[in-house]
Amino acid sequence: MYAVTSPSKPAAETAPVCGMHGRVELSFSAGDNGPGRHQGRLKDLYQTSPFRVLFPTLPAEELTSAVLVTTSGGLVGGDRLDVGVTVDPGAAVQVMGQAAEKVYRSLGADTHFDATLTVGAGGYLEWLPQETIVFDQSRLRRTTRVDVAEDGEFCGAEMLVFGRTAMGEQVKTGLIRDVWDVRQDGKRVWADALHLDGDIAAQLDHPAGFDGALAAATFVHVSGQASQRLELAREVLGEDRDELRTGATVVNDILVVRWLAKDAQQMRAAFGEFWAAFRAQTQNLPGKMPRLWHV
Repeated sequence: MYAVTSPSKPAAETAPVCGMHGRVELSFSAGDNGPGRHQGRLKDLYQTSPFRVLFPTLPAEELTSAVLVTTSGGLVGGDRLDVGVTVDPGAAVQVMGQAAEKVYRSLGADTHFDATLTVGAGGYLEWLPQETIVFDQSRLRRTTRVDVAEDGEFCGAEMLVFGRTAMGEQVKTGLIRDVWDVRQDGKRVWADALHLDGDIAAQLDHPAGFDGALAAATFVHVSGQASQRLELAREVLGEDRDELRTGATVVNDILVVRWLAKDAQQMRAAFGEFWAAFRAQTQNLPGKMPRLWHV
């Protein structure tokens, strides 16, 4: 079921609205699909505009999939999006974005995007948003919180593109703060924060910073076998390509993979190749990206 809500208090008691506030809460239980890991069965769904959640019909060998759609056409200062996903023990689910998200110029207020992702024992979650494109003078604060129980597994990513480079646009100033907070059984095991403020162009150009890269991606894998999969990740990444640099490491048994690229489409293609191969070799899932990825 789903609900679209509106303020229930009288107008005089309601705080002034600075921007839209979209929220979606999803929870999945284990479906009865035979031996081994069960696919997810939707248990609860709550959504408010501009969020809509779609559930495409996929081949039997694929995970249960939920597709997040935002109908606003982009985010501006003062907007807020909150996503909560809970995967019960034994369930396996993929949650992905329908398209790239755009964060437009702000007059001063920040745009907030918070995701809270929880995986139960023996569960598996793929968190696969598409790119977030930040425009000049935009102000984005994004936090991804992950909590994985013992024997649970998580594969997730975030991608940032600095301006619409194909249109000749450049991000010069603004704020970009992108935070990961990863826990196992409630205990923090890895945290990371990218913080670009003020003269962003100089930080993107600096040799000790992004060294001219215009797109970046982070892949995070939480699993009891993450450390053993480091060499596999490096093998799948292969050698650096022209204008594309990659790296993989393990921190506190969390596998982290990074991409830096001067061409957003090249990074997207390289990321997709990695994601498809990694899920095939570690989860025995089809080695391909979702159909929506190519739309």
